[in-house]
Amino acid sequence: MTAATTDQPRWTRKDLLTLAELSREEILHVLDTAQGFQEVSTRSVKKVPALRGRVVVNMFFEDSTRTRMSFELAAQRLSADVVDFAEKMSSTQKGETLLDTARNIEAMGVDIMVLRHPAAGAALHLARNVKCCVVNAGDGQHAHPTQGLLDLFTIRERKGRIEGLNVAIVGDIVHSRVARSDLRGLQKLGAKVTLVGPATLVPKTFEALGARVTHDFDAILPEMDVVNMLRIQKERMTDSGFPSVREYTRLFGMNRERLKRCQPDVLIMHPGPVNRGIELAADVADGEHSSILRQVTNGLAVRMAVLFLCQQANMSPERED
Repeated sequence: MTAATTDQPRWTRKDLLTLAELSREEILHVLDTAQGFQEVSTRSVKKVPALRGRVVVNMFFEDSTRTRMSFELAAQRLSADVVDFAEKMSSTQKGETLLDTARNIEAMGVDIMVLRHPAAGAALHLARNVKCCVVNAGDGQHAHPTQGLLDLFTIRERKGRIEGLNVAIVGDIVHSRVARSDLRGLQKLGAKVTLVGPATLVPKTFEALGARVTHDFDAILPEMDVVNMLRIQKERMTDSGFPSVREYTRLFGMNRERLKRCQPDVLIMHPGPVNRGIELAADVADGEHSSILRQVTNGLAVRMAVLFLCQQANMSPERED
């Protein structure tokens, strides 16, 4: 590699839309930047001036607790001004298009739009048509890149590496944007991914993405370094996907008995919200192997890194559109 190449900035994107489009180096750069922001949350004054004078608007067209608050706090800790967009009180209720709404908001001097939307591709649509930064906070069943990044960050923090690890993603894969983002990110960093769940929710077609697919949870447990349990997304289902909740829990729920079959240092993850007693037993969710709350903590640093890097790239003449 030449000196000219090494001097190139490692993040040139004004937008974060999906992990599928990022290189291994770009993902690692975000994770390393997030690590640098971690200590901000431990200060007596939890702020740095990195985005002072910038305006971030949270545009959430779906309900959210963790992601919305995490982005809001991340922007505030970077000293940005934050505007919370209320979809139910906006002109979209009067028939205005998403793009027209975004352009009007941008005209008020907004620098970064954080978008969650039920339609896959909504963030890409905005990014192609506005000059400000666009960060995808979840679009339909397509992608949730910052969740994928914080999951990668948490695994690396706990395990010391990602390359060569065996990672199981368990549950409602077909409806999960988290599963798709985690899969792409884990593969780029060298992990081996197994997708687990009932055949209706984990079809064999996912093997085309390079993952192993199985419907036998118990069979793969002893070889897994990380087990990421997903929520059953009833709001996205057109039918139940399985005969009963009781049967799903019996076959695919992580409980104390299944935990005993795992490696002694297995890492248990969940993107939240947790359906306790369904995909995850309460004592496992709150146990020593669980990193659920640590994922939330790490999400703040990761989102600070994403907001900072995208805004810096948007100010650079060498940015990647």
